[in-house]
Amino acid sequence: MKHTISVLVENSFGVLARVAGLFSARGFNIDSLAVGETEDATVSRMTIVVHGDDRIVDQIIKQLYKLIDVIRVVDLSGEEIIDRELILVKVKADPGVRNEIMQIANTFRAKIVDVNVDCLTIEVTGGESKIDAMVELLTPFGIIETVRTGLIALARKTVITAAPKVPVTDDAPAKPAPAPKKAGPRKRAKVSK
Repeated sequence: MKHTISVLVENSFGVLARVAGLFSARGFNIDSLAVGETEDATVSRMTIVVHGDDRIVDQIIKQLYKLIDVIRVVDLSGEEIIDRELILVKVKADPGVRNEIMQIANTFRAKIVDVNVDCLTIEVTGGESKIDAMVELLTPFGIIETVRTGLIALARKTVITAAPKVPVTDDAPAKPAPAPKKAGPRKRAKVSK
């Protein structure tokens, strides 16, 4: 079953690598991954699409919560969501077929973002099936290259935000200091004779 997971994380160095590493360490393939800053510049939202049964996805979510930078994790699979992807397609476009390609682009409400002598670059935003259908129609003309973002999604009725951050004041102490690390075996000093 396909699962769309929304993960709010602290916007800091290395978070993406840690989250992706968690999936790969468990032999779990990520179908799609999109990351971007939220309305709070200190928080990023990851939208991750994976295939797996509910039990495995529940385990992944529990593991995500163990990562220090993860604030909130929600499986959007059972929710009513708004989701979009974006694709840029560079397609061969000789003058004889250019109008036909432009008609296909218009049908999909796509934009022609670049025109060259022998090709057009088209941008389209929409659901996975819309993008797949457009690519299928453009394939006979000769697709030169494509780039596709990962899926981004928001729940229609549920708001998924980070808990409000409480400023540290004199009467509200900061997080407790981490426990001291255990000392390893002591190294013996070299004694010179």
